Amino acid sequence: MYEGLFPSSLVAFRESLEAALIIVIMIAYLKKIGKTNLNRYLYIGIGVAIFASIILAWIVHVIYGGLSGIAAATFEGLASLTAAVVLTYMIFWMAKNAQKIRGELEQKIDIAITKGQRFSIASLAFVAVFREGLETVLFLTATLFLDMLGSTIGMLIGFMAVIILAIPLMRGVYKLDIRKFFKYTSILLIVFAAGLTGYGVHELIDVGKGVGVEFGVLGQQAFNINPPMNPDGTYPLLHEKGAIGSILKALVGYDGNPEWMRISVYFGYWLIVGTYLLKTYRERT
Repeated sequence: MYEGLFPSSLVAFRESLEAALIIVIMIAYLKKIGKTNLNRYLYIGIGVAIFASIILAWIVHVIYGGLSGIAAATFEGLASLTAAVVLTYMIFWMAKNAQKIRGELEQKIDIAITKGQRFSIASLAFVAVFREGLETVLFLTATLFLDMLGSTIGMLIGFMAVIILAIPLMRGVYKLDIRKFFKYTSILLIVFAAGLTGYGVHELIDVGKGVGVEFGVLGQQAFNINPPMNPDGTYPLLHEKGAIGSILKALVGYDGNPEWMRISVYFGYWLIVGTYLLKTYRERT
């Protein structure tokens, strides 16, 4: 139950906090240089970005809601793999550029003020918030496939946590080690991305089998440890829908009866992405 609660709250928290960090840095810098009168342009950009993100979420919901059978499975598989790719790219980009974000933002604000392009400040805020909104919609679409209610609750928890942190964050943004923050949260997100990758592969295998594609050994089940349902109608702890199994399924891509291809892709992702990320952080330490 609520298997999507933790991963969706983590994604919502990470993405909204990333947007909040950028906005707070901009607000703090405008205050530092005595240009707080330009804050209203920031708020305009934030408002438009939030509205655009809501519209995007509604479009995705309408599209998916009208699908069924093979079409729905194809959408789920492609959406999960796309989310994993975008999430992985974001993690790598942040590993290389987290330390530069503050300086680059301040430079862009100086240029906008110097040239009198005040709406450029609104554009900076819009891009920062909408980018995170786009990523959030993409990632949460994948978790909503597994658990609609849990994912919704988790998303709200993540957003509320960032709202609560906003004021202390604004006061201490220049003391925050942004690089360390993204380093540790990126490790958790890689765990989530690996699960998305495995789930996406599983769905596309089902689609392939549905249209007559033969996968050979790779499409066969490697094992099946999903125990039968209990007499009282509940599931055993390690079942995919059980108390422990459902959480592991959402967090790390746990599957009680996976195909060999899913296992290969899952561990291949960990080997390649994990090694690259570790190498990147070691080089920049």
